[in-house]
Amino acid sequence: MTNITNINHEENSSDENRKKLKIKRVNTDLGELTQHNIKQLKVLNRDIFPVLYNEKFYKDLLEAGELCKLAYCNDIVVGTLCCRFDLSDNRRRLYIMTLGVLAKYRTLMLKHALKICEDDGNVDSIYLHVQINNQTALSFYKKFGFEIVSKATDYYRRLEPSDAYLLERQFKKPSSDEQISTTSP
Repeated sequence: MTNITNINHEENSSDENRKKLKIKRVNTDLGELTQHNIKQLKVLNRDIFPVLYNEKFYKDLLEAGELCKLAYCNDIVVGTLCCRFDLSDNRRRLYIMTLGVLAKYRTLMLKHALKICEDDGNVDSIYLHVQINNQTALSFYKKFGFEIVSKATDYYRRLEPSDAYLLERQFKKPSSDEQISTTSP
């Protein structure tokens, strides 16, 4: 994905002003997680999250494909998204395990997760846990249609507060009575 920001100038501006104006090119891309860049993910997670992840977590992520991405801005890692499918309770949901990204790029990463659900076509919902005092995250996810569905007591073992909200965004699936009948009355 390439975003190009142009700074426009008026036709009658002086040559000096034109020299001051620059065209800035910003390239943002999503990249695969590999053996070669997994250390970058570990450093990013260590710096962003108050939780330490074990080696099995990272080993499993190497097999995740589209469900685990690194975000790059001009070839510099600025974030990560790691998800997994949850097939419990007769539902197919996408669980966001981690979304750790510099604030400027959060929307890019969440939109990728939402696109996974859209492209799959069979996802009932997408969900994640957010620490109850993380107002920034709560506001961010609510803007994208997530709702608080429950509270998990003592979800974080080594953090205060230790409770988390479970946030979920449902994807509407037509029920049998909403489907259009093709038979004549």
